[in-house]
Amino acid sequence: MGDLGQANAGPRGLRELLDRGALIVAPGAYDALSARLVEQAGFETVYMTGYGASASLLGRPDIGLLSFAEMADQARRLVQAVSVPVIADADNGYGNALNVVRTVREYAAAGVAALHIEDQSVPKRCGHMGGKRVIEQAEMVEKVHAAVDARGDSELVLIARSDARAEEGLERAIERVASYRDAGADLVFIDALESEREIVALGDALPAVAKVINWVEGGRTPLLAPDRLADLGFRVVLCSLAVLLAATDAVRVRLERLRDLGSAQPVPALDFGAFNELIGMAEVAALEARYATDRRSG
Repeated sequence: MGDLGQANAGPRGLRELLDRGALIVAPGAYDALSARLVEQAGFETVYMTGYGASASLLGRPDIGLLSFAEMADQARRLVQAVSVPVIADADNGYGNALNVVRTVREYAAAGVAALHIEDQSVPKRCGHMGGKRVIEQAEMVEKVHAAVDARGDSELVLIARSDARAEEGLERAIERVASYRDAGADLVFIDALESEREIVALGDALPAVAKVINWVEGGRTPLLAPDRLADLGFRVVLCSLAVLLAATDAVRVRLERLRDLGSAQPVPALDFGAFNELIGMAEVAALEARYATDRRSG
């Protein structure tokens, strides 16, 4: 589980999961600690949520405030914290096709298994917010071509996302992602589908195309049963904010109790010792003992 000396499974690990055929559930991690918790809970893939990154690093909404360098650093931290593949949000590629080349290369160097690039204009917004704008389809196709070229011979999984549902309608969004698939994307993704009918329509329109769906509590897209999604050709479910929302709620509740230190405080299910174990203190101690032995023997 993300041991200090253990390599991340990377793109090959994700491709093996995709080849297995089962629906992949990828909870969103907003930092390295939450990524470790996702892996320790038994999930085989971690999703680096851009919304969570903005919330954790800036305490602000996902409205394009984080820079390319900040997002690439966040991806690197998550990859180093876990051994399972990491799917990373790469926003709109942070510019034109040339910027996409650098984005793909830097994310690949960070060790991510997959990244998704969307067709929003600058500044972008969370897909489940209003006020989104998209670039021309032809420009996004060129971005996908650039991403494919930048990937080269690596096994990095490329996901092309469209946010055109709100501005242009579902039919045009489907046309867009079909062209992105033709340009070389491995999977496609229409964010913020608004009903079961729309999810089914996408599945029926592109039955042979591997697809991603994003579920956000309180967002625009309903959650369908896993078997139903798999039948419609969806291969990955991103549970983008489940961890962030749960953690925020738990912290707020605990802080309310701390305001009155004179009252009885709850006994935490996780104390200092248990937390140290969770983040790998035993592993650190073992490595310290190993290298101390190496020094003595030398």
